[in-house]
Amino acid sequence: MSANQKKQKVANALEELKTHTVVVADTGDFESIAKFTPQDSTTNPSLILAATKQPEYAKLMDVAVAYGKEHGKTVEEQVEISVDRLLVEFGKEILKIVPGRVSTEVDARLSFDTDATVKKALQIIGLYKSLGIPKERILIKIASTWEGIHAAKILEAEHGIHCNLTLLFSFTQAVACAEAGVTLISPFVGRIMDWYKAKTGKTYSGEEDPGVQSVRAIYNYYKKYGYNTIVMGASFRNSAELKALAGVDYLTISPNLLDELMNSTEPVPRILDPESAKKEAGEKVTFINDESSFRFEMNEDAMATEKLAEGIRKFSADIVTLFSMIEEKVRA
Repeated sequence: MSANQKKQKVANALEELKTHTVVVADTGDFESIAKFTPQDSTTNPSLILAATKQPEYAKLMDVAVAYGKEHGKTVEEQVEISVDRLLVEFGKEILKIVPGRVSTEVDARLSFDTDATVKKALQIIGLYKSLGIPKERILIKIASTWEGIHAAKILEAEHGIHCNLTLLFSFTQAVACAEAGVTLISPFVGRIMDWYKAKTGKTYSGEEDPGVQSVRAIYNYYKKYGYNTIVMGASFRNSAELKALAGVDYLTISPNLLDELMNSTEPVPRILDPESAKKEAGEKVTFINDESSFRFEMNEDAMATEKLAEGIRKFSADIVTLFSMIEEKVRA
């Protein structure tokens, strides 16, 4: 490739980032993502809730409610089925735009119930299958609790269902996820930084950002010990965090930051690579079969404990709001 061709290929920061890392869109607003040509897309209840308030997505709500009314006996059943179908409707539309996979999240209120999480995941995959979408194009998104990690282990090993473990804030969670054989984890960079900024009053740069440092430590450990679990940095506050993680497996990025990168010509050199990573990681540890150790290490990490609980509460509140919106339409 000539110098001119290379220059054309990486004409903006987003395109250069894509030469190092798989770029994923983090949004429920699928109309906004086509121009960024991401490989995959992620959603969560908060993003779906925000999208449903836009008039252009009203038709998806109507489809979901009609399906729920047809397949549920009681109002409660109709509402739950409608919500699941709404999440799947968004996923279906997103998959028309991205060539890879979409992440669809299990109700956060099930985060401490392994069996219920597995059951809900199978229902979601069944809905996708009914629309002709194979499970290979779906990542079931589950909170990184002890129960959630074990639900993912069952889904991956017994059902061949790929999982995305979200609300991940600690090395402990990341190790357990890798040992469980999950397909992908989403460590939350910006929320980690938020916690430290609130505690210290300090403003962090990309390199010093504790969220960035957390993801780097996880990435290094996975590469050193040969885990195939994908590390996908998530929840970014600024483009400096993204650039500091250039080279990590995946990055899921909001449309506003994708826009910023697309309109920037600043260089994005590769920071992380598998070979260097192997030299940086520490000793091997294990948590997947030791619940007491997992819970103790989480308890020792105030940031991870607080942010995990806060994240589950926020996603739960948004899914409750979504249920209420759907119930109004079901009863109408």
